[in-house]
Amino acid sequence: QVQLVESGGGLVQPGGSLTLSCELTSSGVTITSVGWYRRVPGTQVELVASITADGERWYQDSAKGRFTISRDSAKGTVNLKMNSLTPDDAAVYLCAARTSNGPRYWGRGTQVTVSS
Repeated sequence: QVQLVESGGGLVQPGGSLTLSCELTSSGVTITSVGWYRRVPGTQVELVASITADGERWYQDSAKGRFTISRDSAKGTVNLKMNSLTPDDAAVYLCAARTSNGPRYWGRGTQVTVSS
């Protein structure tokens, strides 16, 4: 009952910026929070940032001061602005929504590459 589509990934040089967007479509459920995760080959998925329905934000330590998560209600999107990117930030970034019923819904992901 929740569909998510990520966009905005691409190639950026170290120190550069990139903004990811997660478009959400839902019906019959209440979304309690939305999070941006990233997956590096050979590693587990990790939560980078999240935002609740009340607007409370959380950031992974590595993202604090560099990333900003926000919601655009008019467009139905949750965005992740990433600044001062390093090669360690390169990964597939996925958007996920948690509902009041408990289940999480995932998007397909968008690739972020940080290289000179």
